[in-house]
Amino acid sequence: MGIPPGCDRAAESSKESRRILGIDPGTVATGWGVVEMAAGSLVHVAHGTIGSPASHDQANRLSRIYRGLQEVLGRYRPQGISLEKVFFARNPQSALKLGQARGVALLAAAESRVEVREYSSAEIKQAVAGYGQATKEQVQKMVGSLLRLSGKVPADAADALAAAICDLHQSSFQRWNIKCPAK
Repeated sequence: MGIPPGCDRAAESSKESRRILGIDPGTVATGWGVVEMAAGSLVHVAHGTIGSPASHDQANRLSRIYRGLQEVLGRYRPQGISLEKVFFARNPQSALKLGQARGVALLAAAESRVEVREYSSAEIKQAVAGYGQATKEQVQKMVGSLLRLSGKVPADAADALAAAICDLHQSSFQRWNIKCPAK
């Protein structure tokens, strides 16, 4: 059985380019990473962290995250944002602060009119490391390898790049299934 007309994956993917901003929210350090899928290959665009001293009050840290994400969104103009889903934390205060940082990221996305997709930690780890329980170090190493980066990527930025890679893999797979349904 051959490939149905219009379902040549290589030809289809070479026509499309998709840029995703991954965000790893945190109130002390929010990681971000921009990855593009071009001609069927992952391309690293940029990454970094938005830091805020722990000595600043929560409102000022959230404001700094918001302004930083607005700047990243304006500079790199992604077509989508990938964000880790809410998880259940043992410490209610940590969970609350993380939720506030996620809220700021969602607000920045909404104001920029950029679609947000959310993935579980296990889905993100599976997409980059092939194992949903991968360690932070394994994720960092695989992100560096997949994007052909030299040097160690900071953990928060690596997690953000991993979220972007996960979304690109998911959306690529979904487009393939939509364009080429099984018969």
